[in-house]
Amino acid sequence: MNIKDIQKELKVKGFDPGDIDGIWGRRSITAVRAFQKARGLGVDGVVGPETIRALFPPATASAIAVASNSSVPLVWFEQALALVGTKEQSGSGSNERIIQWAKGCNIDYDSDDIPWCGLFVAHCIGSTLPDELLPNSPLGARSWLKFGQPCDPVQGSVVVFWRGNKNGALGHVGFYRSEDTEAYHVLGGNQSDMVNTCRVARDRLLGARWPRTAATFRGETLLAEAIGNMSHNEV
Repeated sequence: MNIKDIQKELKVKGFDPGDIDGIWGRRSITAVRAFQKARGLGVDGVVGPETIRALFPPATASAIAVASNSSVPLVWFEQALALVGTKEQSGSGSNERIIQWAKGCNIDYDSDDIPWCGLFVAHCIGSTLPDELLPNSPLGARSWLKFGQPCDPVQGSVVVFWRGNKNGALGHVGFYRSEDTEAYHVLGGNQSDMVNTCRVARDRLLGARWPRTAATFRGETLLAEAIGNMSHNEV
């Protein structure tokens, strides 16, 4: 199951999620909430096990449960994957897409010259988990150490690293994608001025966090080949 499957089934059942594009936005969440209300389910906009059983035919719902320990797609992580390749604008001006992320999260931000790794994480979570509380200062990477609840580094978790000095103020934040013996593979923004995946040394990790509104679901630890050089100063 993926986001497109959910969007298609919502549309078939008369609940319009907008474009069937695999992006979990507010229209998709609104459609889920309307479906849940119509079926007498808890209305939270999250496609949990009960919603899956109501949304999909029994055979499909059973196959989904067998195929994965997590019956809910990591919608915030899929949103992050969909944005790979987004770049800040060099020189004067800013990438308007990045500026719109800030407006959508009510973050005071007007130039992509300002580090935006925290903004990227805020956008991916804020646009897909509308009831999730963001940190008070989401632009500050280390602020994400107070987000959600602590967890092991697993796919989709928010991972926070120190930058420059472990006891300093600088940091970097992104999403865990996979790992190798020396590094975590971090899907993040403002990595060489764009959204991509980079390798960050394991000993730089300050913590990993999981959204509270998705607390009953977990990603996986994924071992992958070490490809590319180690990142030392993500900007």
